[in-house]
Amino acid sequence: MIRPIRSFDFENAAPAGFYIALRVGFAFPMAEHNAFPDAWIETYTAEGFMLNDPVMRWVYGNSGAIRWSEIRLDDPHAILARAAQHGLRHGAAVSVSDENGTGQRSFGSFARDEREFTDAEIAELMAWMQQLHDSTAPPRKLTEAELEALRLVKDGLLLKQIADKLGVSEGAVKQRLRNAKIKLKAKNSTQAATIAMEYGLI
Repeated sequence: MIRPIRSFDFENAAPAGFYIALRVGFAFPMAEHNAFPDAWIETYTAEGFMLNDPVMRWVYGNSGAIRWSEIRLDDPHAILARAAQHGLRHGAAVSVSDENGTGQRSFGSFARDEREFTDAEIAELMAWMQQLHDSTAPPRKLTEAELEALRLVKDGLLLKQIADKLGVSEGAVKQRLRNAKIKLKAKNSTQAATIAMEYGLI
């Protein structure tokens, strides 16, 4: 389903640390990975920097890539200066979104200590983020009947109860769930329902 983040060389590309959020919908990402220094994560969280962080404001409002030093947004809490105290002196932000208007986006914030990111490095980070974003795209081919069956699995109903509720045979329910499992690459119906929930399909 999701191409592992470790299959990309983010550690060497951003030796001071990085943060990646995949498929951010209304509020929360489908998956995230925070490899910034622990002390910075603790400070950032304790002081509630996210809402005022110019990098976060940029990735939520734009698509593309930019160096932190090129972001022209207010930083009243001096978050970037505070980050530099933790070795995050130079950074790049990358944000990609769906072309189909679903509103989901994936983004990353990457840091170096010794120098700015080059254009080639930023282009590589952009390509990696696009690949990760595309690899986590929700399946589009599930039928409403299959989604309806998955919703009932999510609600804890058994096969016979689902069949009674939908007014169909148990065989029809089994086929719907079998199709959904194949499309979602799930091992069983419970996992298929969980995956569908992660994608916001049910």
